[in-house]
Amino acid sequence: MRKVVVYELLSLDGVAEKPDGFFADWDDAMEANLGAVIAAQDSVILGRRSYEEWAEFWPGSDIEPFATFINGVTKYVATSTPLDRKWANTTVVDGELVEFVRDLRNQPGADIGVHASISVAQALLAAGVADELRLVIAPAIAGSGRKLLDGLPAIRLESIRSMTSPTGYLLVDYCVIG
Repeated sequence: MRKVVVYELLSLDGVAEKPDGFFADWDDAMEANLGAVIAAQDSVILGRRSYEEWAEFWPGSDIEPFATFINGVTKYVATSTPLDRKWANTTVVDGELVEFVRDLRNQPGADIGVHASISVAQALLAAGVADELRLVIAPAIAGSGRKLLDGLPAIRLESIRSMTSPTGYLLVDYCVIG
């Protein structure tokens, strides 16, 4: 069975919205961490808002290794309305998101990533469909914004790995205990 891996950039107070506001540095350890996460994925699930923002930015970006990855990977978008922008390898999720992901997990392939899409990550975590949570936590307090873990039920996690990057960011990986 394929794994669903939620990868999120957070502030120390748990804010996931607009990480450009609290991510000031990107060091080699963070780059290697991201590279390892995306190397294991062959598809990504995005919410509509993240899709629209990313479909505008990433096709013309040269920020590697993520640009090549996200532009080439299969993208599934959770939305009930037609998409405004076209982007290669994109499919709108047909039907209910959790059931779609459950079916996708049972198909052959590599890990399924959830990047930046707070509502998608929350829905999959709440439904017990997410297998791993990989977080990069900035040494900053955002103060306001949507938090990744707000509104979720109690979920047990097991630490897989943790380290501090040279610029003080925490790289933490958890397995969701089912």
